Amino acid sequence: MTARRSGPETVGGVEWPTVGLAAVIYGLWAAATYFHDRLPWPVLVVVGGWAIAWHGSLQHEIIHGHPTRSRRLNTALGFAPLSLWLPFEIYRQTHQAHHATEQLTDPAHDPETRYLPASASRLRRAAAALQATLLGRLVLGPAIEIGGFWLDEIGRVGRCEPGRLALWLGHGLAVGLIVAWLWRVCHMPLWLYGLCFIYPGAALSLLRSFAEHRADPTPRRRVAVVERAPILGLLFLNNNLHAAHHDRPGAPWHSLPAFYAKDRERLLRANGGLVYDGYGEIVRRFLFRRHDRAVYPASDGASA
Repeated sequence: MTARRSGPETVGGVEWPTVGLAAVIYGLWAAATYFHDRLPWPVLVVVGGWAIAWHGSLQHEIIHGHPTRSRRLNTALGFAPLSLWLPFEIYRQTHQAHHATEQLTDPAHDPETRYLPASASRLRRAAAALQATLLGRLVLGPAIEIGGFWLDEIGRVGRCEPGRLALWLGHGLAVGLIVAWLWRVCHMPLWLYGLCFIYPGAALSLLRSFAEHRADPTPRRRVAVVERAPILGLLFLNNNLHAAHHDRPGAPWHSLPAFYAKDRERLLRANGGLVYDGYGEIVRRFLFRRHDRAVYPASDGASA
């Protein structure tokens, strides 16, 4: 991980833009849950989904060592399981492994890949086929993603993998606090929270990840860039500039646009020009058309 650089936004080793952002995210979530019965459901879906996806972006920032030099302080700022289904420590482990491998997108090495090995079961291939288009990813993807993750984790706990049960017990305690807030303070049904917060939040996160990687014989050409995304770029904390993030994974979110603008030519030359003109282009190209084949190419070549 690249060391953080000091700058006007960093005082005493603390990146205050990220601290302020965290306060905004938790404040938005708390307000949306507390006043949920006063908001029309379309507004609740937008605000709730945004809050959950934004918090996921904050967690991603924390995994990369922000906003302080203390891992304990950073974890305390980001571990709260607002999405309920994903333990922060599992996200940390898989994402760090994703950045550690040089074989991005390869299911044998990259735990965050969307590609399947050739040995994948018919069930996994069917699930991938349902999410091959952007429409399928947004509508069905959250249910498949969460359900598949839980089945896999049940298997890990059942096999008594070291530390897995303790990890889930700690996550369960944290989830209990979130549920207590929703039930006892906000009087919010869990089904409503699931439909208006968790599901749309997961869908927004899947929008970001849908086209950010693509199999290619050259590893550097497996990381995309989505330009001209002022609104969703804020939601994703500039992780849409994904090639820049992989090139400098330790850079804070608020410095990525300037870094990308300065090194755009080099980054796009390195990634083979894998760039999209905003998420509108991704919607136009892939709403009803698959982004790539589901099975990872055996020859490590690009898929058609």
